[in-house]
Amino acid sequence: QVQLVESGGGLVQAGGSLRLSCAASGIIFSINVPGKVMAWYRQAPGKERELVADLTVSGSTNYAEAVKGRFIISRDNAKNTLHLQMNGLKVEDTGVYYCNVRKAAHYDYWGQGTQVTVSS
Repeated sequence: QVQLVESGGGLVQAGGSLRLSCAASGIIFSINVPGKVMAWYRQAPGKERELVADLTVSGSTNYAEAVKGRFIISRDNAKNTLHLQMNGLKVEDTGVYYCNVRKAAHYDYWGQGTQVTVSS
């Protein structure tokens, strides 16, 4: 059974930083499975869930325009953990952040989410 457990959320002032972590069990991030993508999504109150950043097994990254240059997605193979380093946080970054691992037409796993609140 796959479990993704996020941590690291909290309340921070605008301009501050947070580092989110997603610890995985039942699935190994580093195994080179074609098409496997690890990602962070977020959902702000009253809005649709949106992609923040994703990372392929080969190391390719993709970022939402709103977070480019501020956020960094990375993977710790030894700890089987996905990270999201968030710098220069803005009020509009507030939301619940979710970890996701997917392989199209095969699986799509989600964590329970961690709240990030950025105050002005």
